[in-house]
Amino acid sequence: MLYYLFEFLEQKFQLPGATLFQFLTFRAALAVIISLAFTLIYGKIIIRFLLKKQIGESVRDLGLAGQRQKSGTPTMGGIIIILGTLIPVLLLAKIDNIYILLLILTTLSMGAIGLIDDYIKTFKKDKGGLKGRFKIFGQLVLGVMVGAVLYFHPDVTVKEEIRTVETEQFTSIQQQFSAEKKSTLTNIPLFKDNAFDYADLLRWISPDLENYTWLVFIPIVVFIIMAVSNGANLTDGIDGLAAGSSAIMVLVLGIFAWVSGNLIFSDYLNILYIPNVGEVVIFVAAFSGSLIGFLWYNTFPASVFMGDTGSLTIGGIIAVIALIVRKELLIPLLCGIFLIENLSVIIQVAYFKYTRKKTGVGKRIFKMAPLHHHYQKLGQHESKVAARFWIIGILLAVLSIVTLKIR
Repeated sequence: MLYYLFEFLEQKFQLPGATLFQFLTFRAALAVIISLAFTLIYGKIIIRFLLKKQIGESVRDLGLAGQRQKSGTPTMGGIIIILGTLIPVLLLAKIDNIYILLLILTTLSMGAIGLIDDYIKTFKKDKGGLKGRFKIFGQLVLGVMVGAVLYFHPDVTVKEEIRTVETEQFTSIQQQFSAEKKSTLTNIPLFKDNAFDYADLLRWISPDLENYTWLVFIPIVVFIIMAVSNGANLTDGIDGLAAGSSAIMVLVLGIFAWVSGNLIFSDYLNILYIPNVGEVVIFVAAFSGSLIGFLWYNTFPASVFMGDTGSLTIGGIIAVIALIVRKELLIPLLCGIFLIENLSVIIQVAYFKYTRKKTGVGKRIFKMAPLHHHYQKLGQHESKVAARFWIIGILLAVLSIVTLKIR
């Protein structure tokens, strides 16, 4: 809203300083400040409200140190993250930008699924929360919507670099970019060509099948959203772990959005130039600010838990941003924390069922899954586990950025 207001004031009255709102860097900095201020000031008010309404966490007895002390801690704190993100976005971003609209839709949709889950756990006293099939259905619907928009919407385009060589007395190379066009190209790390086209998955069968690429693309989008959102949900098991790890991932995605939306840097880094994607930087700035502000209350000992309201929303947003900036193939590296948490549960369950079938007695590889609980069982304090996971997350983030230059 402020963007359009100051744009009007600058055009109509040439108001001094109004042009500042044309700059991404200024609006991004302002988004961080507003989101941080909101989460720090109003976060406390929301926590008091949750305490007053007795919206507390019902902790299952897992035999972990300090677990009983967490009982009654307010949950549904993801509301703080959602409001801390959406308020600056609505104030500072171009709301008519298709990528911003897509991220707002993702935030509200995943937030609603998580909120219903937390409501059932808290007020209905059902520790299972929302039935798994309903969660999956909600994520499926969102994934189909996101995939359809990214594939069919006319504003979702890329520009490819074209090099023409002219030979006269000397060889000269002229460089230009093609017109905006629809494309299913994405960036693939570590390869010199640095591009992969989803259409190739069908084109090798028959060139005529290229028009049906959406039948492959949309299921892939659905899978990515489900995997990352559930990974974030599993990671939210100890104080500060999910919020801190997610903030690191989101900041890297903000860098990707900025360079992908900049003609000069996208050319220099040999990545796809995506028109209008720079506006995603505003969303990332607001989102990262709200995550960092939430950490003020969520680090050990936590004053509030984000609940599924926060964790599912975080995972969904990270997945959609990665898809928007066409860096989804980097998710296993950038979101490595989510990946290992997911894998630890899959491996634990699969091995337990296999050994029980073979020997009659189920065995475990980890002392407890997800993986962060394994280290707690080994006697490590949860704040140390969270800090070490953050360090690993920073390392993975740096490696993800490095892939921009390594071919």
